[in-house]
Amino acid sequence: MRRLTGKVVIVTGASQGLGEATARAFHAAGATVVLAARRAEPIQAIAAELGTALAVVGDVTDEADRVRLVEATVDAYERIDVLVNNAGITWAGAPGSEPADVSSRVLDTNLLAVLRLCHLVAPVMADHGGGAIVNVSSISALRSFDRFGLSAYAASKAGVDGLTRELAAQWGRSGVRVNAVAPGFFPGGTTGYLQDESVRDWVSDHTALGRPGRPEELTAAVLFLASDDAAYVTGQVLAVDGGWTTR
Repeated sequence: MRRLTGKVVIVTGASQGLGEATARAFHAAGATVVLAARRAEPIQAIAAELGTALAVVGDVTDEADRVRLVEATVDAYERIDVLVNNAGITWAGAPGSEPADVSSRVLDTNLLAVLRLCHLVAPVMADHGGGAIVNVSSISALRSFDRFGLSAYAASKAGVDGLTRELAAQWGRSGVRVNAVAPGFFPGGTTGYLQDESVRDWVSDHTALGRPGRPEELTAAVLFLASDDAAYVTGQVLAVDGGWTTR
């Protein structure tokens, strides 16, 4: 992706899976990456491997940790060009059996933490001429899955879509673009669903391209929305789902 060299990029939930893949893709594109996650050892190891990355340990659901992440990034690099709100959790089951504390945790992680990090980062971006926020939503915000019950998760991701549009409208004149990607099923996401052959078959049957996604197909979309190549794109939710939502 062109025009990412030298950008300072925060990726939350960067210790594994799609978050790690996204951080590595930004690094390969020439960006300076800040890896944020609760677990210290994985992000510190990734940062050491990449050489120019910064690891910041913290919980995105904790306001003090969110503030510390922003301050640590500004202290190290003096600006923030890109925020990727990737951290997320899920819970699947019948809605009536979803524990209240689980519902709260899903909403706190997937929606409230995204809102607050956006609120904290945008003024820093605006002070330096602008920036790009990419929120990770889900096609569960657009389409119900007939196999899994995802009530709190779907609600949280629908909230991310609405938040993305609202913040894009509010912050456009300050140079801050806000977009989201809505992934379908990818290996290395918040679940291990694709380890089940029957689930892989179900995904393939429901997808226009006839297969689950590959991590690099999602990271390419994130990098595009974060880059200057998408300078006239804001307030959009891009489904990266192999055509699931067309079926």
